[in-house]
Amino acid sequence: MEKIEVVVAHSERVTLRVGEVFLKIDSDQTNIDVEVEAIALAPVPTPEILWRKPPVLAIGAVPGTALGRLGEPSPASPAAWAAAGAAIRRLHDAPLPPWPGKKSRDELAADLDTECEWLITSGVLPADLVTRNREIAEAALRPWTPVFTHGDLQITHVFVEDDQVTGIIDWSEASQGDAMYDLASLTLGHEEHLADVAAGYGTGVDLDVIRGWWSLRSLLNSRWLIENGFDPNSPGCEFDVLRSRM
Repeated sequence: MEKIEVVVAHSERVTLRVGEVFLKIDSDQTNIDVEVEAIALAPVPTPEILWRKPPVLAIGAVPGTALGRLGEPSPASPAAWAAAGAAIRRLHDAPLPPWPGKKSRDELAADLDTECEWLITSGVLPADLVTRNREIAEAALRPWTPVFTHGDLQITHVFVEDDQVTGIIDWSEASQGDAMYDLASLTLGHEEHLADVAAGYGTGVDLDVIRGWWSLRSLLNSRWLIENGFDPNSPGCEFDVLRSRM
């Protein structure tokens, strides 16, 4: 009998693994709609959609292993990280998906102000740490040309084998967005692999903007992580990313 593994569980989404099948249950079926369509459009290896019966989506496992985990050294080679960069470039060069991005630069800036105020007034982080990272985050809040972005390209979502990308999973945040956001999401907490990813990606990599997105993403996500039972203060995670900017 196959065991059931809880992969992700919080108030918005649950993902279970049963053998080689992942069952995704999402409170917002729009996210599932986006995932199904993005998988169909993306010109990179993706998981097979097995069936859908709302609110459940069943997808097949992809071969290989994840590039790594946040807070832990990556077991993947520099060539595997470069292959991830090349795969991201193929995605970004593809035609735009028909749906727009979720938030404008002005909306992101407003959210950033709100989250920075909460982090300071709640005493979660020192004011000087928040203020410094708020300044760095400004580099990301500039005009960008939209591309087909994954939108949640954290390290656990890219699978590799023999230095090749075998699958990219979890497409519910895909949209028209900033290319540097995807690169920043993948290398968050793994700055030592940014050069490898950039080498595979090719031209157009803006390191200052990527660093801005590291700060921006960490500041925006910290309260949600805390309120949903995750610890951004774990070694190598969001708070360490913010501290590294000082």
